[in-house]
Amino acid sequence: MAPGSASSPSPSFPASRPWAAVGAMAAAAAAGPSPGSGPGDSPEGPEGEAPERRRKAHGMLKLYYGLSEGEAAGRPAGPDPLDPTDLNGAHFDPEVYLDKLRRECPLAQLMDSETDMVRQIRALDSDMQTLVYENYNKFISATDTIRKMKNDFRKMEDEMDRLATNMAVITDFSARISATLQDRHERITKLAGGRRQAGPAEGLSWGSGANVTLRPPGVHALLRKLQFLFELPSRLTKCVELGAYGQAVRYQGRAQAVLQQYQHLPSFRAIQDDCQVITARLAQQLRQRFREGGSGAPEQAECVELLLALGEPAEELCEEFLAHARGRLEEELRSLEAELGPSPPAPDVLEFTDHGGSGFVGGLCQVAAAYQELFAAQGPAGAERLAAFARELGSRYFALVERRLAQEQGGGDNSLLVRALDRFHRRLRAPGALLAAAGLAEAATEIVERVARERLGHHLQGLRTAFLGCLTDVRQALAAPRVAGKEGPGLAELLANVASSILSHIKASLAAVHLFTAKEVSFSNKPYFRGEFCSQGVREGLIVGFIRSMCQTAQSFCDSPGEKGGATPPALLLLLSRLCLDYETATISYILTLTDEQFLVQDQFPVTPVSTLCAEARETARRLLTHYVKVQGLVISQMLRKSVETRDWLSTLEPRNVRAVMKRVVEDTTAIDVQVGLLYEEGVRKAQSSDSSKRTFSVYSSSRQQGRYAPSYTPSAPMDTNLLSNIQKLFSERIDVFSPVEFNKVSVLTGIIKISLKTLLECVRLRTFGRFGLQQVQVDCHFLQLYLWRFVADEELVHLLLDEVVASAALRCPDPVPMEPSVVEVICERG
Repeated sequence: MAPGSASSPSPSFPASRPWAAVGAMAAAAAAGPSPGSGPGDSPEGPEGEAPERRRKAHGMLKLYYGLSEGEAAGRPAGPDPLDPTDLNGAHFDPEVYLDKLRRECPLAQLMDSETDMVRQIRALDSDMQTLVYENYNKFISATDTIRKMKNDFRKMEDEMDRLATNMAVITDFSARISATLQDRHERITKLAGGRRQAGPAEGLSWGSGANVTLRPPGVHALLRKLQFLFELPSRLTKCVELGAYGQAVRYQGRAQAVLQQYQHLPSFRAIQDDCQVITARLAQQLRQRFREGGSGAPEQAECVELLLALGEPAEELCEEFLAHARGRLEEELRSLEAELGPSPPAPDVLEFTDHGGSGFVGGLCQVAAAYQELFAAQGPAGAERLAAFARELGSRYFALVERRLAQEQGGGDNSLLVRALDRFHRRLRAPGALLAAAGLAEAATEIVERVARERLGHHLQGLRTAFLGCLTDVRQALAAPRVAGKEGPGLAELLANVASSILSHIKASLAAVHLFTAKEVSFSNKPYFRGEFCSQGVREGLIVGFIRSMCQTAQSFCDSPGEKGGATPPALLLLLSRLCLDYETATISYILTLTDEQFLVQDQFPVTPVSTLCAEARETARRLLTHYVKVQGLVISQMLRKSVETRDWLSTLEPRNVRAVMKRVVEDTTAIDVQVGLLYEEGVRKAQSSDSSKRTFSVYSSSRQQGRYAPSYTPSAPMDTNLLSNIQKLFSERIDVFSPVEFNKVSVLTGIIKISLKTLLECVRLRTFGRFGLQQVQVDCHFLQLYLWRFVADEELVHLLLDEVVASAALRCPDPVPMEPSVVEVICERG
């Protein structure tokens, strides 16, 4: 079949092509000459019509394919459309174009232009032929479609004319019918009772003004109302049987006014009696359902609301409502109390507060909301009754919560506890707003504050325990080398461990209690947590309290009984003194600054100044260091005292060496010097002479000393010798044995040596010495002078004390013949 036949299927055109262009294009390409046209009207007719028709067809094709002027010509848009030399322009003039080429181009370029133009013409002809071949079927189909559309439009015009005629006839008939039925329509409207028909239970109070209608009630509306009244007993019975108590109460409420108004009529009286019987049965069923208490608070409230609508006494219903609510809430309290029992494991505090919040507090909120909605007419008396009810049960709930919170004793992490307190406090904000007179929100806030205070006390006790644990570790570390026979950690390392451990515990405690003031916690904006908790609780109670407790614990080691300071190791005293001194210099200021930054301590609350705490810590360090000096001095003094008291100085042999106890004194003093040097600085010494070790010995052999001993050789001069000794003491410098100790190594060693030598002096004064005994004392004192002068701040102090010891021994000797200085020196060097 030919492509252009009428029976060929019409091609499907793209949706984006305009149909007007398709129709025009098809009409221009395929339609023959119209009837009555002559030969001159064909495309090959006049010369002016042919180019114009071709341009129109060309434009329609570009419109159909969505091509712009520049795209259709194969060049970009941009040249001036009015340029007569533009081959693709609408105003192209061939004469002007040729003149331009002849003027501007040489012969070779003219030949190239001709060749190019011929090539373009051939390409355009080829494109046009291809376009026509490819769209031939579409042109034919468009032609057929347009011919069919012409025929369909002619038929449609005839049908529209017939439709207009029929509509005019129908309009005429409708007007005549309306005119005929006008009178009957008005009568029907009056009987129907206005434009709006009432429902079966609507507008039952005649003349009461309760219902507003567009027109006075008609006969039909009155009949519907009467029908509803006559059917009311059966409706109520059906509602009661189906359990639709709310619908039954609404029916009764709407019809009650009408029945009361027309109860003098027998028919209405009978309906009213039947309704009262049914209503009484309904009220009995509602009371039975209410007393069973198996439903929740909303169902109970609905029962009370229906009973109130039926006219039951409000006071009695109020008491019953609270009684039933009390039973349900007490059951929740018993469930919470069972979780605290000893037999089952108690849930964590967060689960406990969630249970109490969703059970008891949620039920209390429902009861309060329902009570206020149902018994609002009770006035202040009803509100006070509800407040007392909530206050009583709330106090029991708070007691259970406090019991559970009291079980949270262990651990330093407060995150779970704070979350539980936050939920507990949030849950009670709703009943607190509903029952402001009951004071539930205030009571919940007080519980949270008490728990926060208890946690502060718990953390304070934890810091104290940690401090005591650090001291125990230090004791064990100090005792371990003596037990195992190996070297342990040094004092500096132990001090650093103790200081870092205590500081880490303080930071952990601050982080734990800081959870109470977090922004996301509901009670953090309360006045207590914004002021008193931060200043008096955390800063004063926790931090200041711990620092003072640490100082008191350290000072307690100074009060230990016994000659040797009890069981307290001297190294522990030295370490604690340095720890307190470090706190005084830097740590206290750092901790308090950290606390003030984290908790934003308010200035209106009185707080302890940093200087006061630093003074207390410095005083503690001074007492500990003084006690350390006393303890170490007593240890060395005990050795010297026993060495003097246990020896027979009258029958002793001529000295050949230094006694072992003196060597032990020097060794212990050297060990103490090393020990103190680990924690304290050297200190300041007076200028020392270059022959310090020889000065002591020369004192014993000087003329002044010989003058002191010489009178004792004659038995007639004991009084003169005592007199000379007393005179010598008057002119000698007074030595304060227990003078204040400075925080340096020289001061500590000076105090220990003064105590030791003073003890030696007093013990010598209580003994009687022979010649060799005096010489042994002389040798021992010279040995001590050789080594002890380098430990003290002023070497004259050692000179004076040892001079006193030798002088006292000489006074207690019947035959005071001193040893030659050269011999003493040889013995000491050999020893």
